[in-house]
Amino acid sequence: MKQGKRPNRRQIKELEAYRLNPANWLVERDSTTEFVLIHRFTGTKKTIKKGA
Repeated sequence: MKQGKRPNRRQIKELEAYRLNPANWLVERDSTTEFVLIHRFTGTKKTIKKGA
């Protein structure tokens, strides 16, 4: 499993659009169409589309 990074300002806005708390999620991968996120405490992965 890759290590996640803290989301930047643009990524935080995308997370808030999906009603996710940016303090609880780390960005594992940021492609042109989607994010792969890792929950900071539970380790669960979530994939969300960009441009919500």
